[in-house]
Amino acid sequence: MMGSEKMNNSMEIEDENIEKTKISLMRILVEKQDPSSKEVEDGALRRFLRARDLDVEKASNMFLKYLNWKRNFVPNGSISPSEIRHEIQQNKMFLQGWDKKGRPIALLLAARHFQHEGGVDEFKRTYFTFQTSTNSQNVLVDDDFEFSLTGFIVYLFDKIITRMPPGQEKFIVIGDLKGWGYANSDIRAYLAALSLVQDYYPERLEKLFVVHAPYIFMTAWKVVYPFIDPKTRKKIIFVDNKSLKSTLLEEIDESQLPATLGGKLELVPIHNS
Repeated sequence: MMGSEKMNNSMEIEDENIEKTKISLMRILVEKQDPSSKEVEDGALRRFLRARDLDVEKASNMFLKYLNWKRNFVPNGSISPSEIRHEIQQNKMFLQGWDKKGRPIALLLAARHFQHEGGVDEFKRTYFTFQTSTNSQNVLVDDDFEFSLTGFIVYLFDKIITRMPPGQEKFIVIGDLKGWGYANSDIRAYLAALSLVQDYYPERLEKLFVVHAPYIFMTAWKVVYPFIDPKTRKKIIFVDNKSLKSTLLEEIDESQLPATLGGKLELVPIHNS
């Protein structure tokens, strides 16, 4: 047993050294092409590197694309609530509690989401993101594409990240689909949000628990599923109603679970957290 533990420790140390070496190589590449990346911490480079299976060239290209997007999409460094009023008014996202490993928890009430009907500025911001981030050539984008979820997701991620304790990089999302119907279906919004998660915030999502999913949701799911990369698919867990609380309690203490799901925490809207 002792010999096995030593071997495992030795392999872990070797893997860490390989990763550190590749982070250094990646830094050289990205700083050469974008000097602003000198301000970026190694942790950020590591997330992109892991997202591309330690392929330095692919990770560097992915990271440089992210920097370019960030400069254009969030020129002021953050999204203000005034820019995403439509999404906030729907009161659909909540941020509270931590899982058993100290990861922040976000709760989405999907039945409160409806397609965008709001202002031009919101539309331009999210329209730009969809065009530059999606890898799909099968999804049509035209002047009628109105959708503001992307800016809201960036706002959400920034909120979550600021709540992370030192040494923590990931978060948990619970997507509650109770009451979800076709009026809440917004395929283009889902695709753009998915692209955002995979391309610009890699290795941030630990798990997405989907609860109370109605049968009709599977129609939308079948459209979105092909665009989910294998790593992200493994993080998405559909929870059966019969084992809902017990499944969530494996990861989250009852004191940190939303009251709407059998826990003890009252809901706190994202803009009030």
